[in-house]
Amino acid sequence: MDATTFDWRAFLTRWSEEWAGARDDLATLSADDAGLRRRRWLGDAPAAEADIAAMEARIGCAMPPSYREFLRVSNGWQHAGGFVWRLAGTHEAHWHEDASGLGEDFDEFWGEEDNPEEVRAQVGLWSRALQLDVASDATYVLLDPEDTGPDGEWAVRVWASWLDQDPRWYASFAEFMVAMHQEFHSLEADRDRPESTAAFVNETTRTQDAAVAKARTAALRGRHEEAIPLLVEARQYGRPHAAELLQQIGRLGGRHSDSEQQPHPDDPRFLTELLPLDAADLLNSGRGTDSWRFADSERFPGTAQAAADIWRESKEGTYRYAPGGAFGEAVDEAREQARWGDTDAAWRTLRAAIALWEPLGPGHIAPVGLLADPLLAPVLTPARRLELLATPRGGETGPAPDRAGDPDPHGLSWLARPGELSAGQSSPCDFRMVLVEGVTPDALPALLGSSPGVPLAPPLRRWDVSRHHRPRQRTFSGYDDKALLSVGRAGTDWSFGFDESASTPFSTQRFITPAPAASVHGLAIVVWSQWSLDTPVFHLSAARNGTLLYAFTVRDGVLEHSSGSLPAELTPTALGFDMPGTAARAAATARALEAITGRYGVSLPRRALTEGRLHSFESASWIRPPGPGETYMTITIG
Repeated sequence: MDATTFDWRAFLTRWSEEWAGARDDLATLSADDAGLRRRRWLGDAPAAEADIAAMEARIGCAMPPSYREFLRVSNGWQHAGGFVWRLAGTHEAHWHEDASGLGEDFDEFWGEEDNPEEVRAQVGLWSRALQLDVASDATYVLLDPEDTGPDGEWAVRVWASWLDQDPRWYASFAEFMVAMHQEFHSLEADRDRPESTAAFVNETTRTQDAAVAKARTAALRGRHEEAIPLLVEARQYGRPHAAELLQQIGRLGGRHSDSEQQPHPDDPRFLTELLPLDAADLLNSGRGTDSWRFADSERFPGTAQAAADIWRESKEGTYRYAPGGAFGEAVDEAREQARWGDTDAAWRTLRAAIALWEPLGPGHIAPVGLLADPLLAPVLTPARRLELLATPRGGETGPAPDRAGDPDPHGLSWLARPGELSAGQSSPCDFRMVLVEGVTPDALPALLGSSPGVPLAPPLRRWDVSRHHRPRQRTFSGYDDKALLSVGRAGTDWSFGFDESASTPFSTQRFITPAPAASVHGLAIVVWSQWSLDTPVFHLSAARNGTLLYAFTVRDGVLEHSSGSLPAELTPTALGFDMPGTAARAAATARALEAITGRYGVSLPRRALTEGRLHSFESASWIRPPGPGETYMTITIG
């Protein structure tokens, strides 16, 4: 705010007219407010230069520019926002001198050594500040002479006893008054009005509503950065749709710093976008539904059952975002791709259809309901969310944005890179997998399941797989080793089953490769890589039409087992497993995975395995039962 160009007369006149125009309920006005309404002026007469000079002599210093200019137009002010009923003029402003006794507690807290400099600078505020509030709802308005800008303005600090936070900061008195004008508008916009009274419409509301419309059009044309400042200001004035449009931009990664807008059942987007998003947020927070207001049938009798159903489906991973129309058809196709791990293809499907998306009303600028869909939310990487925001849609046109790209690496070797499968891990992760040619992922349980007819679980997050299949497991045995395999597509005509949490160490003596059982329709490849023990192990085996073709196992660089005719590029020596050192063994593992990719054209989807949801099932044991004289361990917890 530039005090040298700010037109105080025009600003205060507009504010007064708007306040008077909103006071149709004359019977409820006090005598003083009725007089203000008749005069259509919330201020006093202008202060004479002599009044300002006398005040500065009494105070002992010159007043900051914007407060001085304000006094020249109005020597005091009524109804500054909703909680300050009168602001001081030249005769009422005075040093606070900690008259309220707040300094001791605040100074102790602000003065702590580990606080940032801007927090510590507040020490002494209550003793040094000029108090401008004369009558208020326990709200203090303080001009701080030690927080001065290059333009000579003093910062304003506002604190209320009913707010559990530090004082709000404004760079100048002019900036504070603009904020109070916005507060007045925001409160008026939310106020219930009798049907007999006129709507709250004036020059400011028309200007801000036009800004919201302009911002919405810009956002639909892919220019959300242009829309943000317009919406931020309109939201401060409490204008319809400004907050929810900002929230949608923020949900998709656009810059904004506003609190979340609470959904309301009257919004046409409630059941399809807002309620599912709220349920997903609640689920991700780890909290239950006990305090979830939308499941309260007394408060929301018309939608409480829908809320309960959406919560249950979100928890089970079966909720489906269904926007309808041509875009809805693309969503269905993308979900089918994502549930088998092809998140890149799912994004390409969504990206091609974004222009076909249609909003549900004036408060809608993007299909944010995608973020509530358990299969599609992981597809939308931060870069892809921004690309969605930058894509023209909803009947608007504009240039196509730069493409975010497809983040999944090709092939298998990324599994051997530290931190790729499990963030923060400094060595290659433990995993085992089956790659099967000629079958779809949903056919794997029939080939490898622990029992006939074992079903695929619904798509689950990686940390939910064990809880779903073994919800009350307390006993862990070395007798058998049934893997929990997440499944998906591994390339053209290939499927995979993947397990990153083997329950038993690899045993060359007891291991039974599932490759022959998986290969009845073509080729099957099994890889087991284990690094969590002192001696890393790598196993590879392949079978076709039920017959084992080749296999080898290397433990800490030593070949423990080999059978069949190994392809030249897949021999342990060619891969470098005989080289000394952990780094060399990790490099050999990566080369083995690269060679499998090169020979068979297979690939695993990193994003689906690390952040997405995949179907899963319990496999048959990967080890044989113990023989005569062999022992095994059983551990029971709890």
